[in-house]
Amino acid sequence: MGRVTRTAPGPQPDPHSLRPRLPSPVLELTDGPFARRGVRLLLKRDDLIHPDLPGNKWRKLEPNLRAAAAAGDRTLLTFGGAYSNHLRATAAAGRLLGFRTIGVVRGDELAGRPLNPSLARCAADGMRLYFLDRARYRRAADPDVRAALHDRFGAFRLIPEGGSNSLAAQGCTELGRELRGVADTVAVACGTGGTLAGLAAGLGPRQRALGFPVLKGGRPHFLGRAVGELQTAAFGGPRGDWRLDDRFHCGGYARRTPELDAFADAFEDRHGLPLERSYVAKLLYGLTTLAGEGAFAPGSAVAAVITGRP
Repeated sequence: MGRVTRTAPGPQPDPHSLRPRLPSPVLELTDGPFARRGVRLLLKRDDLIHPDLPGNKWRKLEPNLRAAAAAGDRTLLTFGGAYSNHLRATAAAGRLLGFRTIGVVRGDELAGRPLNPSLARCAADGMRLYFLDRARYRRAADPDVRAALHDRFGAFRLIPEGGSNSLAAQGCTELGRELRGVADTVAVACGTGGTLAGLAAGLGPRQRALGFPVLKGGRPHFLGRAVGELQTAAFGGPRGDWRLDDRFHCGGYARRTPELDAFADAFEDRHGLPLERSYVAKLLYGLTTLAGEGAFAPGSAVAAVITGRP
């Protein structure tokens, strides 16, 4: 099943014509759990890079969009779940830059249902939605599944789920470079690992990157391997000091707990900053817990990368 609005080919797309706000600003907050331990809390406001392509979505997509434009590829195909931020960002990029976009959505049982707000936004931005059964979705990298997609849609440039590939990791190194000398620890919520792979590579030698997986189920082992593979593909081998803490996924992607909601509500009340719940709230919940555990040395600074808005 698909819904499509096609855009006629035009001039070669240039992602920087979108005028991203780079480097993104850094905001320091005085927050009790950190202040009591003598730790500075900084927010790297990547959510302000672009209204339609915020945060790590811009950093991961921009090099892929540039490569597609240089190769003359005008159709992008990518993958995601029913609430995927990556699908929304890819659809927006297609609308803004004139790419045709195809979103392969996990779960063919969704095909006959009304679109949720995330998928409706994708469709409104011109993305053709194709609902793939979960068994074949898990085998999306298999040649037979790829061949079937080419048979259905013709030629396309494939961008992987979450946008994480070697180009994306290279694009995210600039995030680390922007934070060199700014914080001792830089933390980010992780889905597919591309942002963490690039972030760690871009930081300075005495800085460490900390990733908080937002998915459940053997994810730290898988995600750690994925980050290593991305760094090898992008940089030829391991880069930077990084680790994962998997205690704060709150049951899985887009899952929430009363504890997470209470934390997020209190943080919003203290600082007047709305928190996106699938990634950002879990990141800050994890960092606040670690601060309370004494994980950060007094006098040190911790930067949280804010990758999206509610």
